[in-house]
Amino acid sequence: MLNHRLIKDKTAQAVMYIFTCVAILMVFAVGYGLYRESAPLFKISSVWDLTSSNEWKPLSQQFGFASFIMGTIWVTTLAIAWVLPISLMTAVYLTEYAHSRVKRYVFPALDILAGLPSVIYGVWGALLIVPWVANKIAPLFDVTTTGYNILSASIVLGVMCLPLLVSLFIEIFSSIPSDLREASLALGATRWQTTKKVVLRKSLPGIIASVVLAVSRALGETIAVLMVVGGGVNMPHSPFDSANPLPALIASYFSEMMSLPICMSALMFAALVLFVVVFVFNLVSRIVLYRIEKTFV
Repeated sequence: MLNHRLIKDKTAQAVMYIFTCVAILMVFAVGYGLYRESAPLFKISSVWDLTSSNEWKPLSQQFGFASFIMGTIWVTTLAIAWVLPISLMTAVYLTEYAHSRVKRYVFPALDILAGLPSVIYGVWGALLIVPWVANKIAPLFDVTTTGYNILSASIVLGVMCLPLLVSLFIEIFSSIPSDLREASLALGATRWQTTKKVVLRKSLPGIIASVVLAVSRALGETIAVLMVVGGGVNMPHSPFDSANPLPALIASYFSEMMSLPICMSALMFAALVLFVVVFVFNLVSRIVLYRIEKTFV
């Protein structure tokens, strides 16, 4: 009987180990597949030329991805920059200050926002955000724009990331033991001091991990961004410039360039660049997170 139980335990351990290895290998399989499909492009251009050039003329076999990479960075950075403090303060209010009746209405609203298809955000952005940016925001900076630009895309993308960040932050703050809050208040600290010195400090690793997850999602968002970003192929220099982030580039050109092998390799290279950016970003973030956990936890 004991041997039977040990065999079952060893078998379960082996199966879980195999599944874990498969999950890890899938990451490398995706990367290898993208590299293999991109390989024909490397015969006519080096990786440095592809990532540093702005020339995008597929019919002339000139593929410069620098403007698309910068467009991805612009849109993602602006989106996270404005949505992070809002989502963080919202989560702090809901967990530390809000009445239960407020939570009863806010949580379903967040679930609705999280469940909406991205195309709905794109339509909303095209109908409301684009005219607002063109007619209200741009004139404040003496800029003339159609509204289809990086700023509009970052607003739409930030709204899409908002429910994800708020939900993650709420889960993190709720996991902090109430004994720590009570001990801080018993020592004479105010509620805000307790939130800042206890809740946020203990939650710092989780906050960073949540931001990493939100950035990874923002980097790969396609349809909503494609509908409002403008599709420019020139190097963007301000939030009012149009752009074409890498996911939007792949989506907009995929059907047109399927019949041209070298152009398909260029799109696969765009996907490979996006894959590498997300992989490296997550890897570096995990290293930073590990060091922060050793320092603050």
